[in-house]
Amino acid sequence: MSFLSFASVCPGGLRRPLRSMLTSLLAWLLLMQALPAHAGLMLYPTRIVFEKNQRAAQIELINNGSKPATYRIALVNRRMTEAGQFEVADTAAPDERFANDMLRFSPRQVTLQPGTVQTVRVMLRKPAELADGEYRSHLQFDKLPDVEGSTSIENQGQADKGIGIVLNALVGASVPVIVRHGATSAKVSLGHLALQGDDAQHPVLKLQFEREGSSSVYGDLSVTFTPRGGKPQAVGEVGGIAVYTPNRVRQAALQLQVPAGLTLAHGTLDVSYRDRPEAGGTLLAQANLALP
Repeated sequence: MSFLSFASVCPGGLRRPLRSMLTSLLAWLLLMQALPAHAGLMLYPTRIVFEKNQRAAQIELINNGSKPATYRIALVNRRMTEAGQFEVADTAAPDERFANDMLRFSPRQVTLQPGTVQTVRVMLRKPAELADGEYRSHLQFDKLPDVEGSTSIENQGQADKGIGIVLNALVGASVPVIVRHGATSAKVSLGHLALQGDDAQHPVLKLQFEREGSSSVYGDLSVTFTPRGGKPQAVGEVGGIAVYTPNRVRQAALQLQVPAGLTLAHGTLDVSYRDRPEAGGTLLAQANLALP
């Protein structure tokens, strides 16, 4: 039965739980079409931001592999380095705030058949007298070893008359969960632009994000080249770049894709950093690099 015919038999419109279920199912179907078929674990959305009076959110966990898979879910605290990598954060640094004590989620472990989806619900409970600012933790999804076909090192060693080693490839992913409380704001600028590399068609643009304020920034980076007297041409883009609190600086490198016949000389590289389209696409920062 189609969505349209299903809704038509419900006088007064769909009830909220049913509408939510259909919305989640539609999002899952769109993801199954848009993402590569070889992916084993898919998550939607890829980040959660609690603002104002929001107290609940959800993530769709999708097994797009060919075998059943079990995932264990946990809240972890991580710190971003200036290079954009994440490292474990056991204790909070100055001006760093974790959200794990305010968050609850369910379920904590799921087993999914191929092509099925599980909703993970996340709830926020703010304590009284919570200080204004941004708090962040990460919801970690770890794939557990497959039970089918596995064996112990001891048993394999006996069967092979020698020492056996069993390796299980694990797949994991994490989603930042951000809580913004009270008055928060952020500004970001781009600087230290430099073009490097010997490959004329795939040079690397290095740059630096510089953030100020009490909240993180998140957006898409795009690069165009305008030859003198010519029209702008797109030469690079990357989506979903964040600079998290309390970091003031993040270094980045973007490999450009120069169209055939175009040379990055005698013109200007223009770099734009914008909110993601679903957030309005507002220009957050812009910079340019003149090329002789």
